[in-house]
Amino acid sequence: MLDTVPLQSRFLEHADHYARWSGLAIGIVAAQQLVTMDSGDITMPFVFAITAFGLCAVGGVLLGDALTLRPQEAVRTASLAPRLVRAHVPPRMAPVLLLQAASLATLLVIGAVTASSDPAGRVITVTCEGMPASLGPWPGLYYGGPMFAALAVGTSACVWALRRIAHGPGDDQQRRNRAWAITGAWGLLVSSQVLLVVLMIFVALTENACAGPLGAATIVVICPLGLLSLFTFGWSLITVVAPRAVYDEAADDGTFDDE
Repeated sequence: MLDTVPLQSRFLEHADHYARWSGLAIGIVAAQQLVTMDSGDITMPFVFAITAFGLCAVGGVLLGDALTLRPQEAVRTASLAPRLVRAHVPPRMAPVLLLQAASLATLLVIGAVTASSDPAGRVITVTCEGMPASLGPWPGLYYGGPMFAALAVGTSACVWALRRIAHGPGDDQQRRNRAWAITGAWGLLVSSQVLLVVLMIFVALTENACAGPLGAATIVVICPLGLLSLFTFGWSLITVVAPRAVYDEAADDGTFDDE
């Protein structure tokens, strides 16, 4: 009985880690199952897999944040300075992730507008040597709908969690660690979807020589976005796994000096 209390205490101290890692593990397993499911469309399983992985990562981090032990202070003090969400999120990566999210939403809207209505917004129709030709897969509503819905749900949940962290109990370091983990989970959701959309557009426009100069210009624009997404995906994954290590590195640079 004497050993039970320390064991429970140690488990609760690391419950947030277990939840984050479990979310990633469940997301990977779910993605593998969805990719290999039987489907007449080769692209839709990848859309479901990427969406499920991102949502599982976000869910694991949110669960871990809910299980995080708050410090028990003997005397509570209040500060007149308002707590801002932007003071707790990564100062360098948060704007990059916001730019990616805006780019993703823009690509999905453009894909929905330009997609052909037949078959069901999966392709884009262009004129090739005087004849209509269909290029795909294209991120129209058929593919972009699930991704846009996941982005809306994940973003709303993460924003709510960040606001709760900024105005909730805990010291500055703990709040920043939690905020960085949530930002990393949201980054996984955003960057993985951007990678998929960029890949879909690239495959569609390089399928044959019918894309024309506009297609070539589009490829030139989206390729750097894909490379940036690879970098942010790696950063986000590391941040979800070990947000304290990322915070400590930033703290050494003096990034988190109190205002």
